[in-house]
Amino acid sequence: MSQTPQTVASEPAALNLRLMAHRISAGFPSPAADYIEVGLDLNDYLVRNKPATFLFNVKGDSMSGASIEEGDKVIVDRGLNPKHNDIVVAVVDGDYTLKRLYQHRGRVELRAENPNYPAIEFKDGRELFVWGVVIGVVRRYAMRG
Repeated sequence: MSQTPQTVASEPAALNLRLMAHRISAGFPSPAADYIEVGLDLNDYLVRNKPATFLFNVKGDSMSGASIEEGDKVIVDRGLNPKHNDIVVAVVDGDYTLKRLYQHRGRVELRAENPNYPAIEFKDGRELFVWGVVIGVVRRYAMRG
């Protein structure tokens, strides 16, 4: 994951996309409809706390089981209190990492969503600093043609 967070612009330009009122089926096909709802501003949809929201570029495959892939951008809110099972950006021994927070019966770990990576345990005075909580993922597919 990139070591430097990208700041979300405090006054980002509105990008209104037409949002179709008809929900698209991800299972069996359903009849098409040509109904358009109001525009959807992606800034408003993805960013709730603008001053505390940052983007990180994801590097590596440790969170692939949570559908976070290399090259994705994670949207991170520093204003949220991290809870058990949140996906968080944490600083461990001076390095940023993206993992799922596990807190149970005094045990604290950062867990990958890929079985090839071991959990990072925090015991014997090892300190965990949670930088922020992931609130979204942006993925851009490769262009074809």
